[in-house]
Amino acid sequence: MTVEIRALRTDDDRRSFQSGDEDLDRYFHRYAGQNQFRHHIGVTYVAVERSELIGFVTVSPATLDADDLPGGRRMPPYPIPVLRVARLAVGKAQQGRGLGRALLRFALELAEKLRDEVGCVGLVVDAKLGAVEFYRRYGFVPLDASEGRGAAGRPAPAPMFVALGSVPPPSSRGR
Repeated sequence: MTVEIRALRTDDDRRSFQSGDEDLDRYFHRYAGQNQFRHHIGVTYVAVERSELIGFVTVSPATLDADDLPGGRRMPPYPIPVLRVARLAVGKAQQGRGLGRALLRFALELAEKLRDEVGCVGLVVDAKLGAVEFYRRYGFVPLDASEGRGAAGRPAPAPMFVALGSVPPPSSRGR
C-alpha cells in the first residue's frame, strides 16, 4: 500500500468518502473543512492513495487536568497539554489493511513533534464503543468520565489516554 498522509486541502473532494459510519462521514463531508480553514479548531490529515481520499484523522490541541492523568504520573497542578484525536475513519473498501493503525501512528508522531516544540504529554481520544478495543491495543487506557449519554440518546464515547513513549512496539501490538 503506497499511501501519503497529508493535511486536508481546500480543493480535496471529500464527497465520495464512505467509511460505513454515518456520523464520521457527515463530519468529513460537511465540517472537516470548516473546522480547519474557517474556525482553525483542528486539522484533518487525509490518507491518499492514487488521488483518492481513503481515510482521515482530525486532531486538535487540548488539555487534561493533572489529576486526570492515569498511572499516577506526577505533574504540575495545572492543565497539561495533550493532542486530541477528534475523529479517525477509514474508507469502507480499505478497512482491514492497517490504515487506521497508520493514521493513529501519524497522530502519535505529530504529538511527539509537539512535545519537543511546544509541550505535549500524550494523546486523548473519545472512542466510540466499537473502537475502544482498537485504541486499547495501542496502549490507550480509560480516563474517568462522568456517566451520561451522547447526542440523541447514543452511548457517550469512552475517553481514553496514552502517554507519549508508552506505545508498545509494532511487533507486540497485534492486529
